[in-house]
Amino acid sequence: LCPTNTPKKVLVLLILIISSGQDTVTQPTGDVTAAEGDTVTLNCTFETTYSSPTLFWYKQEENEFPKYMLKCFSKSVDHAPEIQKDRFHAAIKEKSVPLKIQMLQLSDSAVYYCALQPTVTGNTTTLYKNLWSKDNTILHNIH
Repeated sequence: LCPTNTPKKVLVLLILIISSGQDTVTQPTGDVTAAEGDTVTLNCTFETTYSSPTLFWYKQEENEFPKYMLKCFSKSVDHAPEIQKDRFHAAIKEKSVPLKIQMLQLSDSAVYYCALQPTVTGNTTTLYKNLWSKDNTILHNIH
């Protein structure tokens, strides 16, 4: 028999700030801690001169490169094939593009960040600069 009050496992999601030139993307939430099965929303606000911006969400697991999750256009969302559409939701709402993750799983523990098109592809200096913390130690995923 399983005990009825088995503790839930806790996961921590860490999000970052990415900016380039006049266009900025800010993720003000910081670390998010939640229990397995919970729902969380990771906030992302942006400023841009583009009239029809495209926003991307990426997930970076420990010791891995960032992986594309989804991109949001003004009226639609395109998910990567391996992303569960029933658990990961995002949509552009004025100057924000929050990512809602439902039915959290331990495998969701990662660093999440959003980016504004054009992304930092081809300009890795900006990306790598933002992946380091203020005291010059690399940011680690927390599980």
